[in-house]
Amino acid sequence: MAMEQVAMGPRGTILPVTPVLAFSAWLVAQSKATPSVPTISIFLKLPEVIPQGGSTTICCSCQCDKGTFMLYKDGCQLLTLELHGSRAKFSISNATREDTGAYSCHYLGGGTMLVHRETLDVTVQEFRLPPPVLSVLPGQEVAEVASMIFRCTIIHSNAGCFLYLEGQVKALDFLPKERDDFNLSHVHKVNGGRYSRQCFTKVALVEWSPVSQPVDLVVKGETSPQPQPALSSLGI
Repeated sequence: MAMEQVAMGPRGTILPVTPVLAFSAWLVAQSKATPSVPTISIFLKLPEVIPQGGSTTICCSCQCDKGTFMLYKDGCQLLTLELHGSRAKFSISNATREDTGAYSCHYLGGGTMLVHRETLDVTVQEFRLPPPVLSVLPGQEVAEVASMIFRCTIIHSNAGCFLYLEGQVKALDFLPKERDDFNLSHVHKVNGGRYSRQCFTKVALVEWSPVSQPVDLVVKGETSPQPQPALSSLGI
């Protein structure tokens, strides 16, 4: 009669060696076969409202070596592009109101499809307000942990504005006209980037301004990145 090899388990329990080895090998295989899932994102090179006849670029991003991005609008597939670097760029030119909609990115690579559930709302509308001006005080280069001010101005008696950071899906904050200066305290590396501003006013219909000239904020320092603080108005 053949003898089966055994091993001692917890509290002296006798376990067959062959199943134990097989189970251990399965655990190793599972750990190797379950890589971390890459994250994907979508953002607009310019803010969400673009003029009729204008152009913009929708960027789909993934920390992946290769693969394909599919762009969807209102749930319907529009275009497919190969990943170049970490992004696929979809251009909208000579925009019409038909380009208005909710856009999303799906990534396909290595037999796996990832769906980015957050949508990017794009609106095409004629601009009627004057362009706003965005500036940074004390300057566009700021030391880490220092404080700074975004100064926004527009020649209009009753306008509200949004502040955008390139790479973010949504506006960072809503800036009412009566408060032109907004403070960002304890600046960190994650706050660096390209900012712009777009304003609107409500009359019979919502009217929009062009996007301001972008401002590049450079944060200098060597300390570890910290969570991004929220924008707040001065004195609050």
